[in-house]
Amino acid sequence: MITLTTEQLNHYREHGFVVVPGLLTHKEADEFVQYEASQDPEWRNHLDNHKRDAHWAAVAKHPNIVSVVRQILAGKKPMIVQTMYLEKKPAEPGKGTALHQDSHYLPNDPDTLMACWVAMSDTDGENGGLCVVPGSHKKGLLSTHKATNSQDHQVWESEHLMRDRNGKEWKQKFYSFEIDGLDRSTIRNLEVPQGAGVFFSSHTIHGSYGNRSPNRVRRAFATHFVAEGTWVLRADVQEIVPAI
Repeated sequence: MITLTTEQLNHYREHGFVVVPGLLTHKEADEFVQYEASQDPEWRNHLDNHKRDAHWAAVAKHPNIVSVVRQILAGKKPMIVQTMYLEKKPAEPGKGTALHQDSHYLPNDPDTLMACWVAMSDTDGENGGLCVVPGSHKKGLLSTHKATNSQDHQVWESEHLMRDRNGKEWKQKFYSFEIDGLDRSTIRNLEVPQGAGVFFSSHTIHGSYGNRSPNRVRRAFATHFVAEGTWVLRADVQEIVPAI
């Protein structure tokens, strides 16, 4: 298990994210990638594969990851909301994710949502790695518009069933959220080597661009967590499970 230093915890609190090396060994990352290569690509569309598959659960519940999440959540029990395997092939335009805050996609109460984005291959700005806006988590949940730049980002719209603690249900429209008035000069491209991960809060602005490299696939595994007792409003991911 990994114990964060005071400096790392302070970096998370001040900047809204922290890069932590050595969450997975190269062997663990490679074995997962090889396993995924043998699966139907449609399998990755499920957000609950951590409940369906031992390989996904092994990454999402990895002791190094969960120990860091628990420290960031101040000792509260981490619960898994969803998992995603994100792969970008070389010279693949339009496959980025518009700069957003996760609580727009995953409303939760109280807002304890956070994420761990693990590099399953070496990642950087050239091959479509994660980018963040340091300190953006301090500004609260910001207004958004639907992304329109399909050359850089995926553009989509969908509707989800929502449900509150009292059982009230309604439909809510979701789209490829992009932050209004974002100053592009504040975006920082991260270099995250294989096995390292980025932990960030639900209000930290982040996203990615297309893979512009000639021959490097960008691979990442993302898990979203909340603290025990948090209510996730989206019905399709409402059945959260303990990470430990």
